[in-house]
Amino acid sequence: MRFIQKSKKLYLNLFFVFFVFVLDRTSKIYILHISKNNFGSEIFSSKYLNIFPIWNKGISFGLLSFDKMHLYHLLSFLISIIILILIIMAVRNEGFKRLSLLMILGGALGNLYDRIRYNGVLDFIDFHVGNFHWFIFNVSDIFITIGVIGMIILELTTNKKKFNEKN
Repeated sequence: MRFIQKSKKLYLNLFFVFFVFVLDRTSKIYILHISKNNFGSEIFSSKYLNIFPIWNKGISFGLLSFDKMHLYHLLSFLISIIILILIIMAVRNEGFKRLSLLMILGGALGNLYDRIRYNGVLDFIDFHVGNFHWFIFNVSDIFITIGVIGMIILELTTNKKKFNEKN
């Protein structure tokens, strides 16, 4: 019976990671399709949101972008190692912590797929207020960010609980 429960949890976790990955892939395929029809120009523009594709060779939000391919491949290799660590951490944890790790994992796999297939990650969501633009990002980056925020909240509440237990 315990094996069936563990198998069920495993399949639910795999389904969640797959869902995040497919949601990201679908959004990127759609943007690429529309971009071809618009000849690579801006797809949508409003007072606070622009949708236009750019290729990011760095990590989330364009950080650590490199022009040299050997540095790009090194960064991709490091991201692959981090993904393996995330898998191990997700297996070893439960509840909200596991869910946060699975969000990060699903997003990281979506962006790693782009890195391998296209030698860059497709970003296309540009929030802005006036001339102040936030980093351009994609659906994977949204899940990675939510997962990291979840991990931070867990650390803060866990540390506060431990501090209160000591005093």
